[in-house]
Amino acid sequence: MRFLPCHKEDTAMDTALLFWNNMISNCGVFKIIISDRDPKFTYEFWTNLYNMLATKLSFSTAYHPKTDGLAERMIQTMEDILRRFCAYGIEYKDEEGYTHDWVTLLQAVQLAYNTSQHYTTGKTPALVEKG
Repeated sequence: MRFLPCHKEDTAMDTALLFWNNMISNCGVFKIIISDRDPKFTYEFWTNLYNMLATKLSFSTAYHPKTDGLAERMIQTMEDILRRFCAYGIEYKDEEGYTHDWVTLLQAVQLAYNTSQHYTTGKTPALVEKG
């Protein structure tokens, strides 16, 4: 899993560029991508990326618990971890001092998530992804 900061105002092109620079360039091309049907991740963004990379695109259907649950649970988990990191004073130290800014904590949250054993698989996401 990768956690990337973005803005609600980002366009489909902004999001596609963020995805390209942080996901494709670091992880390679994906065979399957599951989307939660967010308007930013619909026709314009995915069609362009799909055509460019020949990636199989699987939209979750409306009110489909299995695929909706995958995307929504991941978002909920990330938000919960970020809240806990910020609430309990987990700090990120940079050259200017300490901060509780969630964006600066995102990489630590990503590491915590990817190295934690998951109940459903019994494995860490890092192990599942990399083998």
